[in-house]
Amino acid sequence: MSILDSVVNIATGGLAKTALSIAEKWFPPSMSEADKQQAALAFESLELERQKATNQAISQATQDLTDRIAQLEGTASDLKSLPIVGRIVLFARGAQRPVWGFATLWMDYQWFSGNWHTLTANQETALIVINALVLGFLFGERAVKNLMPLILRVLGPKIS
Repeated sequence: MSILDSVVNIATGGLAKTALSIAEKWFPPSMSEADKQQAALAFESLELERQKATNQAISQATQDLTDRIAQLEGTASDLKSLPIVGRIVLFARGAQRPVWGFATLWMDYQWFSGNWHTLTANQETALIVINALVLGFLFGERAVKNLMPLILRVLGPKIS
């Protein structure tokens, strides 16, 4: 869940129920159940309209950000207009994940198979940081957060 979704939930979540509970204190005693249900529906409608407006604002803000990034950084079609360099940049940009993933896999194999006998503490620390960055990039922050306690427990004595 994004930060914007959290803010929206805080801003609009339960608005109808809260407003209705306050309004019920001011309902006249002679008010019928049908009128009370109508008031409840009106409050729920108000909450839905507010949620709709908030969702539209979030969507517009996201689109504006995407447009701004494309304006500042350019798009793939901009790169295609450069005859040779553009295609090289597109290839390099698309090759990032597999290159870093396989390079890290190869380094881990070399490390864990014992082929690298003379790694210094700094080199081992750098390898751990590279692994965390690549894993975070490929699998997301949550995967790294979930694995970090295990990594620190296993490699803790080597890092410090």
